[in-house]
Amino acid sequence: MIFSKSKNEFTATNILIAITIFAYIIQINIVDGNLLMGLNIYFLLGEFYWQPLTSVFSHGGLAHLGMNMFVLWQFGNMIERFIGVKSFILLYFITGILTSLFSFLYIYYFDFSVNLVGASGAICAILGFYAYFVKEERSAIVTWILLISVAPLVIGLPIAWYAHFIGLIVGFIYAIVFKSFLPKR
Repeated sequence: MIFSKSKNEFTATNILIAITIFAYIIQINIVDGNLLMGLNIYFLLGEFYWQPLTSVFSHGGLAHLGMNMFVLWQFGNMIERFIGVKSFILLYFITGILTSLFSFLYIYYFDFSVNLVGASGAICAILGFYAYFVKEERSAIVTWILLISVAPLVIGLPIAWYAHFIGLIVGFIYAIVFKSFLPKR
């Protein structure tokens, strides 16, 4: 199998998890932390240009944070070991920010009232990257993203389902581009 678990606890993935937990602590302890660190209409109206990055590290609560960090830990360490630390960091930040920006287009054109928070889009992007390279798990990944996107909506939870799908697509495309730079066999 291409991907395997890392034995090293000091990985970029685990550092990203620690940074995300620290950012969440900051978010909940500053005035208007959700508004400042989430991605919302103030990205343009208030010139909050940091939001596409900070929204990847902010979360809607402990359960949201815990679920995202578990999935990041699970897949991030495998992918990091496969592609290397620098490539993984680029994957996470580039796809996370692109997912935020494309999600903002949805917010801008369809729902001004949204405040997008969470690493879900970036994590779905790494799942899209993984799905590109591990074809036998592709349908399971898509099914999982459908489940985490639709089930919360059915029970009335406010969820940025579009960020999940955008992330999946961004990650898949990123994998195609990434593969084109790999040495030919």
